[in-house]
Amino acid sequence: MGSVIRGLIVLAGFIILWQLVVTLFNLPDYILPTPFDVLHTWYTHFSLILAETKISVIETLLGLLLGVIFGCITALSMAFFRPFSYWLFPVLLISQAIPTFAIAPLLVIWFGFGMASKIVTAMIMIFFPVTSAFYDGLRRTEPGWHELATTMNATKWRFFWYIRIPAALPNLASGLRVATAIAPIGAVVGEWVGASKGLGFLMLNANARMQIDLMFAGLFTLVIFSLFLYFIIDKYLKRAIPWQAVT
Repeated sequence: MGSVIRGLIVLAGFIILWQLVVTLFNLPDYILPTPFDVLHTWYTHFSLILAETKISVIETLLGLLLGVIFGCITALSMAFFRPFSYWLFPVLLISQAIPTFAIAPLLVIWFGFGMASKIVTAMIMIFFPVTSAFYDGLRRTEPGWHELATTMNATKWRFFWYIRIPAALPNLASGLRVATAIAPIGAVVGEWVGASKGLGFLMLNANARMQIDLMFAGLFTLVIFSLFLYFIIDKYLKRAIPWQAVT
């Protein structure tokens, strides 16, 4: 309850500061609309924004799901089969050295202007934080647990399944939280490069037509969705992994 109140206070302060900036500097609407103008536009164009939001939500969720699945499989492969890590980890680093925005046009060419290219863009952005966080957790199992498993004659597979994976789940949860926060960005970046639907497409066209209030309304919707998705995932992770450190 306290976090909700603090969040509302921060939001109220941001809105007040926003209104003060517009008022003090007498900014025109095409530079920075007032919060009331954005809210009014969001209300009047609600059906349009909702239709475009559904597309971005589907792209984000599918990209998040696929990124988590492939990330977990890659981390497990590198941890259980050590030779894989010598080959796969450099590939992961190289993939992150290339900006996603730079390869997004190629993804549009390869996968088309539909949802597939946006899902792949989101998946690529999610893949690295999930893989690196989970793999780091799998590598840092407490030595005492390894000694206990050896004393009890546990096989490599049972030690991996019953000790290493549960011990690494808090690290995986941290990677999932990061991935959840950036997943909508991946979908929107793909829509900016080439799309005919979605919140990114809506904001890009609104900006080109100098409909800044509509662009802010789309951005406002994207922020709401991102926060909602993050808190849902965070709440579920706290219940699913009760042994993780609580801060």
